[in-house]
Formats: sequence, C-alpha cells, structure tokens
Amino acid sequence: MNISTDFYAHHNNLNRIPPGVKLSWGILTMILSLLSPSPIIPIIVAILMSFIIVFIAGVPSRYYLKFVSVPFAFGFLTLILMSLFFGVKPSSIGFSWFRVYLDGLHTGFLAFSRIMGGFTCLAFLSLTTPINEIFKQLEKIKVPRIIIEIALLMYRMIFIFLEEASTMYNAQETRLGYNSIRNSIKSLGLLASNLFIRSWLQGEKVYQAMEARCYNGEIPTMKIHETDKKWIILVVVFEVTLLFGVYFTRTIKII
Repeated sequence: MNISTDFYAHHNNLNRIPPGVKLSWGILTMILSLLSPSPIIPIIVAILMSFIIVFIAGVPSRYYLKFVSVPFAFGFLTLILMSLFFGVKPSSIGFSWFRVYLDGLHTGFLAFSRIMGGFTCLAFLSLTTPINEIFKQLEKIKVPRIIIEIALLMYRMIFIFLEEASTMYNAQETRLGYNSIRNSIKSLGLLASNLFIRSWLQGEKVYQAMEARCYNGEIPTMKIHETDKKWIILVVVFEVTLLFGVYFTRTIKII
C-alpha cells in the first residue's frame, strides 16, 4: 500500500511549525492565487510552494513530480482545449481546421496557472501537515465535532480499502491472474465483487477494536504545538504582500 503522503506529512523538515500557521498560510495563499485575474501570481505561488516542498521540507523531487503530474496534465489539457475551441480572435497559428484563439489561449493559461497555484498549496498542506493536526485546527475554528469524527473515520477507511485492494491484487497476480486479457477481466471482476465485502468486514474489526479501547464518539489528539507570534506576523506580511501583487498585476497578460 502506498502511504508515502502520510509518511512525508509526519517526516519532513517543517513538521515543527505550528499546524495552524501552515493551514492559514496554505489556504489564504490558495484563495489569493485563485482570485488573481493575472496568471503571474499563481505561477509565482506554484514555483514558491514547489521550492518549499522540495528544498525546505525535504520531500523527494521524484515523488513530488509524480504527485503533481495529474493536475499538471489536467491543466495542460484545459489550456490546449480552450486555446483551440474557445474564443473570438483566431490567430495565424494553427493548421487546417484548428486555429489558436488568442483570448482562449489567455483564458486557458490563466486556468492552468490557477490549477497549479491552487494544487501546490494543497500539496504543501498534505505533504507537511498530518491529517489529525489539520482536523485539530478545524476543531479550533468550531467546525462541528461530528463532522470531524466522520472525516477521520472516512480517512481511515480509505486506507483500509486501499490495503484490501492491494492485498487481493497481489494475491491474484502471484497466481497468474493477469497473464492474459481474459484472465485479467475475470480477476478484476472477482476483485471488484469481493473488495467491498472485505473492506466492510475490516471496517467492522476496526470499529470493534476502537470500542474495546473505550471509544465514545471522540478521537482525542495530543496538542504539541504552541503558535509563536513571529509565525503569525510572517503569514500576515506574506499575505498582504501577495494581495498587493494581485492588485498591481491584475492587468498584466503573459500571453
């Protein structure tokens, strides 16, 4: 089972920074990146967050590139489609029936930059902050306790589901269950039909284990961080600077 994201969230060079600071910084930066009318600020945010994740937090670059490959591909596809099919100002670039629309290209590049800017902020949170600390901060801002508990249990059940799927797939593969197209289809059908039942049974075992340990509807988490004022000042200064950047670059177009 691939638990690298959770592993890096607990083992990185930024894990001693208060989670409230990281959560505030990541969310506020993401909001300003998404609200920017120019692609400049989202691009700066994406580069800055990537630099922090790889060179300061210490997340391996190969893993990080794999982590952001899916949103990058989605954003790039959005850029291509909007350039070719959306707009009113066709340019001389293109061939046959396909012409690049300049306004569509600008809108597509803006969407691409916002996708990467927003996702790198989420990547910063997920790769540097354990999920239980994130939920602890949500509890501080008065998010209903029942929602937090359900989210924690769902998070745990996702890993149970993945572990069961990985175990069953490896067992089928060692028995040559995927050595042909016909066997692959049959094996996938068996995996899908049994996966839900196996996951349900494992979930029941987890709940019984929690009840045996006096689970009463709450999952307590230990508070080990005290927020230093210097971090709050740093976040405020950065976000105000970014806000000024959004304002002064609002009319700038790269493409």
